[in-house]
Amino acid sequence: MVVTVFLSSLLGAMALGMPIAFALMVCGVALMLQMGTFDAQLIAQNTIDGADNFVLMAVPFFMLAGEFMNAGGLSRRIVNLAMALVGHVRGGLGFVAVFAAIIMASLSGSAAADTAAIGVLLIPMMKEAGYSVPRSAGLIAAGGIIAPVIPPSIAFVMFGVVAQVSITKLFMAGIVPGLMMGISVLLAWAWVIRKDKLKASPRKSMAEVLAAAKDGVWALVMPLIIIVGLKMGIFTPTEAAVVAAVYALFVGMFVYKEIKIADLYGLLLSAGKITAVVMLLAGAAMVSSWLITVADLPGQLAEMLSPFMDNQILLMAIIMIVVVAVGTAMDMTPTILILTPVLIPVIKQAGIDPIYFGVVFVINNAIGLITPPVGTTLNVICGVAKVKMDEVIVGVMPFMIAELIVLGLLVVFPSLVLVPLHWFM
Repeated sequence: MVVTVFLSSLLGAMALGMPIAFALMVCGVALMLQMGTFDAQLIAQNTIDGADNFVLMAVPFFMLAGEFMNAGGLSRRIVNLAMALVGHVRGGLGFVAVFAAIIMASLSGSAAADTAAIGVLLIPMMKEAGYSVPRSAGLIAAGGIIAPVIPPSIAFVMFGVVAQVSITKLFMAGIVPGLMMGISVLLAWAWVIRKDKLKASPRKSMAEVLAAAKDGVWALVMPLIIIVGLKMGIFTPTEAAVVAAVYALFVGMFVYKEIKIADLYGLLLSAGKITAVVMLLAGAAMVSSWLITVADLPGQLAEMLSPFMDNQILLMAIIMIVVVAVGTAMDMTPTILILTPVLIPVIKQAGIDPIYFGVVFVINNAIGLITPPVGTTLNVICGVAKVKMDEVIVGVMPFMIAELIVLGLLVVFPSLVLVPLHWFM
């Protein structure tokens, strides 16, 4: 009965067009009424407690770092460096897009921001060189979703807060799977263009390559500072977010000199608006999370999944299929906030490492960003490339399938996540 009330109230509110944050509160009220314990004060208190979390301070600073990175010219220099290195090979602009996506993923942690930044720079160039625009848009969208997996990752921060696991370990565990996603997209691109007649860019001279590397070195140093700082215990993930924001601002203002004092208000306002949405979601999710625990929804779910508890791979496969289905209708942040408190007790009961589960779960949700009809990243790239959604859906399919194969490998072989994690830590 609790599961029915939870799902019907949540999906019903969403079907009426209610924003996710308010739908979560409605869900909480419905659960309270079903249990006969309605108390408006508890709703308000849990909403405040959900947002009043020191670790969540990382979210606005990573958002701000992304804004400073794009406005300060770091994104453009990363693309220029990738162009100098691989732009001359057949289909080179596609390889440039993926390499740039991997590097930028280690700077911002936002799929939408990375996709927009790369798309604005590369879509016109790819169109002029004779590339299929829908396929190019699909490639850039598939590369953009690597951002939530390679540290720093806002998604890992949200999962770590709700699941109460080490965010530093999540960051370190996401490095190799994120690179695997990038390699899978590169291989898929090489396969889909094998018969295309594409115009390659002229090969850059060694002097031009070195000049691009010198110009982009400030951007490349930023992920090294974050990863080394976390690995050496110099700062926490929240402090890493502050370091990233300050570094991106310093480089943008004083090195590349593309951020002016007059630009700061707009950049701060943009980051603040996005942060407000995320924090309201976090607060609203705490209401549902608390009531899920009180109503013992995880216990009921564990009982339903009890036939699969002895087989970790089968249990993970079933959960991942469910998450893929949810990802077609719901954005990443609400999915993480809603499903994590339900699934984590089940995962622990089955003896599955919660860090490993967190990485696979976030990858699954990242893929949801390019699954129609709701895929947020698909909507972003449609706006940037000025193409129809149905065309981009066809274009993104080969790359989404490649990333789903990576997801399947991680489910079957958990050591692909756990072994690198032990090495990094």
